[in-house]
Amino acid sequence: MFQYGIDSLDLDRVLALAHGQEKGILSQEARAQILNARRTVERMVAQKDPVYGVNTGFGPLCDTRIDQEASDLLQKNLLLTHAVGVGEPIHPKLSRIMLICKAHALAQGYSGISLPILERILYFIEYHLHPVVPEQGSVGASGDLAPLSHLFLPLLGEGYFWQGQQRVPAAQVLAAHDLRPLNLGAKEGLALINGTQFILAHAITGLDHLRYLLDLADVSGAMSLEAFQGSAHPFREDLHRIRPFRGNLIVAKRMRGLLKDSENLASHANCGRIQDPYSVRCIPQVHGASRNAWQHLLELTEIEMNAVTDNPIITQTEEAISGGNFHGQPLAMALDYATVAAAELGNIADRRCYLLLEGKNGLPRLLTQKSGLNSGLMIPQYTSAALVTENKTLCFPASADSIPTSLGQEDHVSMGSISGRKFNQVLGNLNKILAIELLYAAQGLEFRRPLRCSDRIEANFKLIRQRVNKLEEDRLIMDDIDQLIQMVKNRVFVV
Repeated sequence: MFQYGIDSLDLDRVLALAHGQEKGILSQEARAQILNARRTVERMVAQKDPVYGVNTGFGPLCDTRIDQEASDLLQKNLLLTHAVGVGEPIHPKLSRIMLICKAHALAQGYSGISLPILERILYFIEYHLHPVVPEQGSVGASGDLAPLSHLFLPLLGEGYFWQGQQRVPAAQVLAAHDLRPLNLGAKEGLALINGTQFILAHAITGLDHLRYLLDLADVSGAMSLEAFQGSAHPFREDLHRIRPFRGNLIVAKRMRGLLKDSENLASHANCGRIQDPYSVRCIPQVHGASRNAWQHLLELTEIEMNAVTDNPIITQTEEAISGGNFHGQPLAMALDYATVAAAELGNIADRRCYLLLEGKNGLPRLLTQKSGLNSGLMIPQYTSAALVTENKTLCFPASADSIPTSLGQEDHVSMGSISGRKFNQVLGNLNKILAIELLYAAQGLEFRRPLRCSDRIEANFKLIRQRVNKLEEDRLIMDDIDQLIQMVKNRVFVV
């Protein structure tokens, strides 16, 4: 049982909450800290000293005083005017993760939110009421203002929820649950829409996705090496101990395990070849560098999961501190780094596909014994090359750009929402590139029979052959590629 505002989130725990495998509650300790901060806000409302977002306007209107009677309307208007996102809606899973992360931040008692607002958010999580949130519109500073406004419009009876694949007006869904729209008090609208939860949700889903693809890239690389009859010497531990990057050590160890007891590799141990091309020989260095980037993003994301990122914050000494915890730069830069890391996995996989087509080390050209009349597997590498280039174009760091907003008050922004979206786009393309490499590697292994590979390679080869047959003569292979892409997406492979 996870206690919002008290326990710590990590990647696996937030995913367990998102998948409904663990339930979150609001403990008495969390309730006490929330109530204490709320009382502080209510005292500030009655004071004459200006406190940003409590009794002032927002952004460039921070010097405009708002009287106590108008404070509640100010908060409602804030959500209504900031819900200007455009584009396709994000997946409901992302909306759910945003709700979970926001609830955890609010429950820590630094935001001045009232209990009924937070309890309603927890109700949305418990009953899988996921707001519709457009994917575009956040610049990633002052938080993810537009996405978070859409996320919390349903608190007011505005906006939409998902019901299956349909978008249903929030007022209709609330009525079906016998719930009334809520009124926002002083600072509550600002607390809801200031924060980095849109960026954070994309980091979380991307980390989970890339974690699997890192392992799968090792598997597809090992299968390609087996098909090419490459050498396992570049993965020796004593080589990597003298350049001990964490990712390199992990990948080299995995490669040793993936190639263990291979009859195929043992059959050419003394063949006289000196060394393999880099796409095979340097798997630990390249895959390992991508693992290092994943680890860096994980560390920063887990800090952000447990952080308070709205503004101003209400301290336990009953002060309001106006700062910049909503700025998305800490995640934006790391997401851009992780995007490059994911793209490089596809880049080197495409090179291994090309290597298998060249007709070297006993493999037939284009992986067919009847080339000329048959094109064999010539053309899927074109698709792989196109995907790799598309990923390269997505590697421009969004965090390197900034466009001033809010009449210059918000004069440097992170663009981290774009970093997060691009990261996940690249991962989607990587699914397809690795599927194509697995198609090539399985075809290449057919020409090494009857020699067997390691148990894990054989297990994955069997999984492929259950859905995709060996290519004997030219046929429509579109369906084969689609089958393998679905297998990657469904995480079928033994990694």
